[in-house]
Amino acid sequence: MKQKIFVIEDDPVICAELITLLEGNSYEASAATDFSSVIQTVKTFQPHLILLDIKLPQTNGFTLCSQIRSFSNVPIIFVTSCTTDMDELNSIMLGGDAFITKPYNTAILLAKIASLLKRAYPTEAQTGLTYRGAILHLDSSKIEFAGQRADLTKNELKIMCYLFKHAGVICARADIVEYLWDNQVYIDDNALSVNINRIREKLVSIGLTDFIKTKHRQGYTL
Repeated sequence: MKQKIFVIEDDPVICAELITLLEGNSYEASAATDFSSVIQTVKTFQPHLILLDIKLPQTNGFTLCSQIRSFSNVPIIFVTSCTTDMDELNSIMLGGDAFITKPYNTAILLAKIASLLKRAYPTEAQTGLTYRGAILHLDSSKIEFAGQRADLTKNELKIMCYLFKHAGVICARADIVEYLWDNQVYIDDNALSVNINRIREKLVSIGLTDFIKTKHRQGYTL
C-alpha cells in the first residue's frame, strides 16, 4: 500500500511540482483545494505525512499545524518561503517535524520525507520501491516488470535503490558514488559506468528499455 502525503500549498505551480515529484517516487499524493476545509480533508484523507506552507489564503500554516496537532501526530514538514529563525522556531513549537525553505532541493526533501515516514511508521518499512510499473525488491535483490524478474548484484541493487529514491531527478555520478561509499559499497567512477551498463542489459531483458537515461555531463535519471 502506498503511503499518503497531503500537500497544503496555494501556489499552483509549486503544488503541481510537488504532486508530480511525490507520485513519481511511489507516494499517493493529494493537495488541498479548499483552504477553509483543510482540517476536515486531513481527517478524511488520513495522510501519513503533510507538506505545509505557512502563508495561505484564509488561514496560515501555523494555525493549521496547531489544529492538526489537537487530534493527530502525523509528521508535518513546513515547506515555505518564510526564512526567519522565528518562523522556524514557531514551526517547532507548534509541532512541526521539519522546516524546509523554498526553493527546496528535491533530493533533500525526499530524504526528509523518507526519514520521517520510517521513524513514524516503523512497522511499514518498505521492502520494495516502485516507479512506472517497475518494482525494486529490496529483500530479494530483484527488479521486476510486467511479471518478469532479473537478479541484481549488491552494487546494482544499491545503485537502483538510489535512482528509485530520486526518480525524476537527475542524479550526479559523484553523488551516486558518494552514496555507495557511505553505504560501504566500494565503487569508483569507472566501476559505476560498468555497473550501469550491466543494469541496463538486465532491464532490457525484462522489457524495460531506456529506463535509465543518461544526461550528458550531468548524470543519470529514471
